[in-house]
This record gives sequence, structure tokens and C-alpha cells, in this order.
Amino acid sequence: MPMRFFLLLLACLLTRPVFALPTVPLATRMLLPVPTRANWGQGRFLVKPDFTWQVFTPQQTPATLAADSAVAEAVERLVLPVLLPGRTRANRRRASPLPTAALVLQYGRPGNLLTVGEDESYTLRVTPMGVALNAPTHLGLLRGLATLRELAAPNKVGGSVLPEVDVADAPRFPWRGLLMDAARHFMPVAVIKRNLDGMWATKLNVLHWHLSDDQGFRVESRTLPRLSQVSGQFYSQRQVRDVIRYAARRGIRVVPEFDVPGHTIAWQAAYPELSSNDSTYTVYQSWRLANVAFDPTKETTYALLDTLFGEMTRLFPDPYFHIGGDENDGRQWRRSPRIMAFARTNGMLKADGKTLDKHALQTYFNRRVLGIVTKYGKTMVGWDEILGPGLPTNAVIQSWRGKKGVLDAVKAGNPALLSSGYYIDLNQSAAFHYATDPLPDATGLTPAQQQLVLGGEATMWAEFADSIIVDSRIWPRTAAVAERLWSAATVRDVPDMYRRLALLSPQLETLGLQHRRAPQLLLRQLAGSAAAVPPLRTLAQVLEPVKEYKRHFQGFIYTTQTPLNRLVDAAPAESDGAREFGQLVDTLLMARTTAPSAVRRYLPQLRDQLQLWQKNDALVQPTLQQNPLLQEYALISTHLKTAATLALERLALLEKGQTPTSAAQTAALKQLDALKVPVGQTELAVLPHLRRLVEAK
Repeated sequence: MPMRFFLLLLACLLTRPVFALPTVPLATRMLLPVPTRANWGQGRFLVKPDFTWQVFTPQQTPATLAADSAVAEAVERLVLPVLLPGRTRANRRRASPLPTAALVLQYGRPGNLLTVGEDESYTLRVTPMGVALNAPTHLGLLRGLATLRELAAPNKVGGSVLPEVDVADAPRFPWRGLLMDAARHFMPVAVIKRNLDGMWATKLNVLHWHLSDDQGFRVESRTLPRLSQVSGQFYSQRQVRDVIRYAARRGIRVVPEFDVPGHTIAWQAAYPELSSNDSTYTVYQSWRLANVAFDPTKETTYALLDTLFGEMTRLFPDPYFHIGGDENDGRQWRRSPRIMAFARTNGMLKADGKTLDKHALQTYFNRRVLGIVTKYGKTMVGWDEILGPGLPTNAVIQSWRGKKGVLDAVKAGNPALLSSGYYIDLNQSAAFHYATDPLPDATGLTPAQQQLVLGGEATMWAEFADSIIVDSRIWPRTAAVAERLWSAATVRDVPDMYRRLALLSPQLETLGLQHRRAPQLLLRQLAGSAAAVPPLRTLAQVLEPVKEYKRHFQGFIYTTQTPLNRLVDAAPAESDGAREFGQLVDTLLMARTTAPSAVRRYLPQLRDQLQLWQKNDALVQPTLQQNPLLQEYALISTHLKTAATLALERLALLEKGQTPTSAAQTAALKQLDALKVPVGQTELAVLPHLRRLVEAK
């Protein structure tokens, strides 16, 4: 029979449902992000040592060869180590007219990675006889392989087992990003690559690479070499191309950001002629906002930007080019007689005729930069401060200050991205990020305006994350953002999200991510001995770094040279132990009203945990006192003991069916409130849950 017949037959098999049952409510099982549809069967497929796989491709061209290579790499490097633990290769069936392998992959054409909105859909079918993965483009195969990896469970006799399932899936938003800040703390290529693997696993498809800031310019420039030379650590152009290739083979675009006109002290340290006040600078060593900006009135400023952006747009193939544009308050411009004269001449003063209209002057700057970016064939992306009258509608607005920035942008006709609510560096919970939607239910947008909302990005600013602990600040919470951007808006079950996040976290570790390993190594270093680790870990597990921007204002002055090696750096961004204890408290309190006889079932678990925290203070204090890096945390250990003791007293009354006196309860709550004060830039994450227990009537 002709080859065409067999491929048609294969396509029919791939798209045929596993079993003829009506669609049932989605059972999420182990999958994150949740797919569009998943019908689960009763059988399973055993992955045996003789496992084989093959790819059916369109007519071979250079594009299909590249797509085949990317798919093969994903199978061999990312999927097979899970399907066949201990092995990195399996027998690949080469071109043949029949689908004879255990895993058969087929796609219609190579996907255009650089097209926003390219088809990433796929269907995945697992039966007791084998696995079929089908997609219109090879990008869909890459997404489906990430799902296949999640399905695998270890088999007791070796290999793995896959549940019978029929999946049909496609993303909700075309732009699903992660910003990594390599300017404040430099992130070596190995760190970028392992996080790209994490992005692949969670179906994120844009690496937003923040490459310049006050603290450094991190890309080799051959036309303006002093930019990277004054900053010390930077990526060579060869390394940049290597990262771009690595990302592309995982179906991930790389969008560079070179922030202007603010956040540019490192630029001005290299080229003082960019300065607004004729000052000279060295690369900034602080994390505090400096409010230093380019001079937007000099033609030499635009000539330098033209030279640099001409070089960088050739280096980065993505059609989008991020120019920053944020956090310039205009104070340097107002203090410059030269700039004020320019503003006066060009009608950039406010109605009083004296005060600079900073937005008008920055809009002028943005238009000039837009002209440069457009000249080199790129679409400009900027933070929401760049939105203003006269901004062309092809510029993309990324909102970090609130959802209003997205709404204002799309109403003005500009595409928009949401990052507000996805700032993972601020140590908010996965549930907090999960509740944020780029398109909330009641936006009042027309269908055309809704289409302009491209998606969003999790943002990992690196003031308090170096290359060692950065993974622990990104993962696994970013997977909650990934699900919000991929899955349907109706997927909102927070407890189920946490259940699946716990399953995903160790899988991410097998990709090389160090979100669990690195904090444990830091704890060992701080503890000083193996025996001292468990009590220190018990304390660290219920601590979290202070939220939002409070760490800048907690009495400890950070610079770019400050080591991130304190207990606050080993503490989790979100404490699983505290959250799980809170769930147990809620279960107990609910049982008091719905099933009083079941209360005693939960009391022992709560009591054991509280006694552990109460006794831990005596065990950990010697370690805290001996290490200068730990001494400041002696107080918060005592706070944990005090809070646990108060909760145990309330638990004893609950067990007896008694209620505390009003005076005793008020005193206990007052004590708990006094323990909220941060210590060593950490706070007791378990405190709100203990308070709910103590205040129970």
C-alpha cells in the first residue's frame, strides 16, 4: 500500500477516542497544567526495557529536520529518563511505513516558534497497547511530551506505567512567560538552562531575559564593549546564541530586555555622555531605587542606542524587543537646566508653565526608541509606564502596577501582558498567584479587546536571589502561574492545585532544578553538623521571608556583594508545613460543627506537631547561639515555642469540650499578635493558623 494510506490510517487512530463514552468532568489526577479535556480509562500501558519510539514527519526539509531533532531531544533527554529510570536512550524506529513503535509521534508541519499564537495544541492517547501523540505542529508535540512525562509512575518491576487516557489540549493564552533577572545577580548559563527545562515541563513558552539594570549590563557588545566590561560578569554572544538555541529546542522564545531610560547606571558608568546631569558613575552597588536616567534631549543618546540596538536585534531573533521604560520619576530631568530648557521649547511643561511634564518627555523618548526598534524589524515591548497618548498600537504593554494597566492598554488598541500578581520574588503564596487572571470575569472588554490580552509572565527579580537559591524562589510556585496561563479560566480548585504542585515538585528536581536541594545544603552549612540539621530544619520549615518589598526596610543593608547565606535565604518562599498545618486546623474546626464525633481523630496529629515545635526551641538554641549568622533567629525560635504552647493549651480545652474564659482567650490572642514582628527578615508562617485555633469559640 502507498505511504499516504498508512499515514492517513495513523492519523485516524491518533484522533479516535480511547473509548466511546460521553465527556465527563475533568479528573485532574497528576496533570499540571490541567489539559482542556482528559478522559481516563481503566487500563494502563507498561513501559518495558524494549520500549521503542518513532516520529512521522512531513516531507523532509531543513525545517522538518530541525523540528525532528528538537522532538527527538525532548524524548531522549527529558522524557525517557522518567519512562525508563536509569536509562537515557531507547530504540528509535527510523522511517517506516507503519506505526510499529510503542510511542508514535506525528505532526503536520514545523511550528513557527517566533509567531505569537502559533498552534501548540496536541492530542495524546495512551492505551494498553501503546502511546500515540499527534499535533498540527512540532510545538504541540513538545507540549504533549511534557504531559506524557507527568503521566509516568514507577513500576515495581522496572520501567514505568502510564494510565490509559485520551487527552486533547491547547493553551488559553499564547504568551506564557517567566522573567529571569540576570542583571542584579548574574545567572550562569547552566542556571538559565535548567530553568528553561522547568519552563518546558510546565508549558511556559517565553523566557523574558532581563539583561541590564543599574547593577550591570550582562551581554557582550562588540560595538560598545565598555558596557559589559564595567559590569564584570556577562554573557558572551556565543553563550547567548547557545541559550537561544537551547530554548528553541524546547519550544521557548527568548525576549531580551534592555531597560531605558531609567535603571541605567551601569550604562552610564561605561558611557558618561548618556547622563542627564553631566555626572560620572560607577556600577550601582545598592538595591534601592536610584532615579538616574538617560538624557533624552541629546542626539548622542539616540545614536548610541541605535548602535547598540542594531547589534542586539541581530543577536536576538525574536520579533519582540523589550525596552523597559519603568520607574523613572523624572527628578534628574527636572534638576537639569538644559533638559528643562528643551522641555520648555517643546511644550513639555504642565499647565503652570514651570513644572516638567515627565510623561510628555518620556513619551518623546519612547517614540524615538520605538523608531529605532522598528527600524530593525522588531515590535517594542515596555512596562506600563510607556503607555501614553500617541503611542503606536503595535507596542506591547506589560503591566506590573496592576490589572488597570492591561485594561487601559487594550482599550487603547495595544496588545498587553499581565505581570501584576505574578511577582514571584515577593514571596506570596501559590494560591495568591493562582487567583490572578489576565482576563478576570468582569472586565467589560469587547471580544476584540480580549484578544489583545496576550497572556502574562511570572517575574523573578533577583535582588534577593542569587544563582544558588534562585530555583527555590521560582519553583514550584511558578507552575501555578503556568496553569493559570495555559488552562481554562474555570480551573480554580486551590486545594487540588496544591495537591498536584506537590506531585510536580520532585519531577522538576529530576530535570536538574535545585529548588529543594539548594536550601537543604544551605541549612547544612548553617547547622555545622549533621546532628544540628533536623532542629534547624524544623524551625526553617515554618518560616517565610517577609512579603512584598519589606526586606529592603528591615534594618539590614544589602549591596550587590552581600552573601545570601542566612536563614531567611534557606527558608521557603511558601511554607508547605505551615499551609498543611492550617488545613488540619480548618478540618478540625469544621468537624466541631459538622461531625463532632470526628474531632478526636484530628487532635493527635495537631498535638504531635505542636509539641514538636514547642520542644524544638531547646534543641535548636545551641546551634543558633553558636553561629553568628544564626544568632538573630534565636528570638523567632522562642516565638514559635510560645505560639505552640498557647495552641496546645487551647487544644487541651477542645479535647475536654471546654471553652476558655474571655479574659484568657483575649490574653492569648494578644500574645500571638505580639509574635507577628519579623525577625531576621523572616516571619512565622504558621502564626495565622495557630491564631485561628486559639480564637475558636
